[in-house]
Amino acid sequence: MAKHLKQTDIGAIVDIIRGWPTDKISWEAICEASAKVIGNTPTRQTLNAHAAIKDAYTAKKTGLKVHGPRTAMPSSLVVAAQRIARLQTENDELKMRNDKLLEQFVKWQYNAYKHGLKEHQLNAELPRIDRERTEDAN
Repeated sequence: MAKHLKQTDIGAIVDIIRGWPTDKISWEAICEASAKVIGNTPTRQTLNAHAAIKDAYTAKKTGLKVHGPRTAMPSSLVVAAQRIARLQTENDELKMRNDKLLEQFVKWQYNAYKHGLKEHQLNAELPRIDRERTEDAN
């Protein structure tokens, strides 16, 4: 029987998906791998109900289709250490950028509320650009 997942369980499952070792990934395989970490086997529907898990799965599946599995071994430990350091720096930069974007979003959210904008107005589609239309310069 499926249980509700805690935030720690969701984080652990996302980590499992991000570190998926093979070139084939499926919900069933993730459910089996998750059972070892969280103590019981969640259902596909339980996993799919959480946006973080669903996004990680979609990103991994797309990445595997585009890039294939990433199992290239570095030529030495020095090269591996340099790569890890570079990736950690990049990860830190992306986290800072994400924090700034979240802060900007909160400001926009407050200002939209303050000026009476409704959610459907903020989510309105962008106008379509008709590039074949010409206007008279008269």
